[in-house]
Amino acid sequence: MRDLGAGFGHLLKGQRWVARHGRSYGFGLVPGLITLVLYVGVLIALALWGDDFVGWATPFADDWSSPWLGLFRGFLTAVLFALALLLAVLTFTAVTLLVGQPFYEALSERVDRDVSPDGTAPESGLPLWRELWISGRDSLRILLRAAVWGVLLFALGFIPVVGQTVVPVIGFFVTGFFLTEELAAVALQRRGIELRERLALLRSRRMLVWGFGTPLAVSFLVPFVAVFLMPGAVAGATLLARELLGEETRDGDDPAGAPPADGGSADPAVSSGPSPTR
Repeated sequence: MRDLGAGFGHLLKGQRWVARHGRSYGFGLVPGLITLVLYVGVLIALALWGDDFVGWATPFADDWSSPWLGLFRGFLTAVLFALALLLAVLTFTAVTLLVGQPFYEALSERVDRDVSPDGTAPESGLPLWRELWISGRDSLRILLRAAVWGVLLFALGFIPVVGQTVVPVIGFFVTGFFLTEELAAVALQRRGIELRERLALLRSRRMLVWGFGTPLAVSFLVPFVAVFLMPGAVAGATLLARELLGEETRDGDDPAGAPPADGGSADPAVSSGPSPTR
């Protein structure tokens, strides 16, 4: 249970870090806003021309009599929009991280430098195109794993009572785990840790991961909240990654210490912890 509280603490520390570093926060908002504009544009287009698409896709129903033609195509249009909305919710984080790879990479490095006792941050040494390729490939793998879980939980949802009570709770924990993996990957990938090793690392501290990711997954259900929480979530996931790897971390809540990397007010004091493992 201690890990559960520690995970939630990292989430709060990440939000506090970006609140103290206004320029980093504004910098980190850009990818989410870009993705939001793209998604809203697609959904608006679907709302305006979705019925035309359904009509084009169902020519066999052209000769149906009223009201069956309208009911059938209206139902399909509603289902199409609902599926698009669900897909947008499920893929928003992955797409935002892909679009914002350079932004979040820089933000994560600033957090590492700010809380590292020696003021340094690990660097991958890979060109940008290679980092984007790895990020996109790993995100697709995570989405496929999440989809398998989604199908399983959807099927279990038909079980009376359990499907309406226990299954949704499990769903939030599953979503929180995969969401944490996506966010922590920004810092862990920079350290050269591959997807398989990242998943094993996260499974070794499930309570810590759930404490971080599950509240975040619940908050992401509120429209537009993900855009404003993403910079702090990346910062918090960087702190969580450091704990998973046993890296010594200074406490950024104390104003004593070295100044932060982006020119804000000085803030860290050293907190005891295990020696770095990498």
